[in-house]
Amino acid sequence: MLKRVLLKLSGEALKGDTASGIDPKTVFGIASEIKEIHDLGVEVGIVVGGGNIWRGKTAEGLGMDRAQADYMGMLATIMNGLAIQDALEKAGVPTRVMTAVPCNNVAEPYIRRRAIRHLEKGRVCIFVGGIGNPYFSTDTACVLRATEIGAEKVLMAKNKVEGVYDKDPRTNKDAKLFKEISFAEILKNNLQVMDSTAASLCKDNNVELVVFNMNTKGNIKRVVMGEDIGTKVTVGGK
Repeated sequence: MLKRVLLKLSGEALKGDTASGIDPKTVFGIASEIKEIHDLGVEVGIVVGGGNIWRGKTAEGLGMDRAQADYMGMLATIMNGLAIQDALEKAGVPTRVMTAVPCNNVAEPYIRRRAIRHLEKGRVCIFVGGIGNPYFSTDTACVLRATEIGAEKVLMAKNKVEGVYDKDPRTNKDAKLFKEISFAEILKNNLQVMDSTAASLCKDNNVELVVFNMNTKGNIKRVVMGEDIGTKVTVGGK
C-alpha cells in the first residue's frame, strides 16, 4: 500500500453533470473516496485545477493577456480547493489549504516543510494557486508539489477516461489503452496526458504516475492498494 500520494483532480471533475461550476454532490462523493484512503493511514496531498470555472488558455485565444488569464485561473483553483476542504472537513477529515498565491484570509501560504509536517500529522493538504506564476499549468504544479513532499506516486484522476490512450477515446472507438508507458513515449508521441513541461519534470525527477478513471467508485483506493487499473506511467517504461 502506498504511504504518501499526490492526487491530481481536474477542475472539470468537480462540475459533475452540470455545464460548469461546482456540483456539491460530486464534491462530497470525491471527499468520501479520499476519506477512505485517509482512514487507511495514507498521507494525501491534492492539487486541483480550475477548468470548471476558468481556463486561461481559452481566454488567451479570445485575445486576453495570457498572464492575466492565468492569474484568474489560479484564483479558480483556490475556490475549488476551498470546496474540497469543506467537503472533507464535513466528512471528519482534517485538512489544510495551502496556496502559492497569497490569500491569507482563506488559506495558508505554501511552505514545503510546513506541508510535510501537516501530512505527518494526518492532515490532507490541498495545494492551490498553481505554482504562483503564469504560463505554468496545474499539471506542472502537481509534479512540483509531489517532488517537494516526497510523494511515492502521483495519482492522476481523469474524468470519464480509463487511462492513457494512443488517441482520444471519446472521438475514436479504436483507441488503444496502454497499461504501461514511459514519459519519453508520451513526449515523443505528443500524447495529451499532461503538458510537456510537467512530463519532462516527471522524467527528470523519477516521479511515477498512475492515470485512472475517477468516475468509477472506489478507484482511488484501488490505486493506493496497488491494484492494476488505469495506466502506469514510468520513467523507464517498456
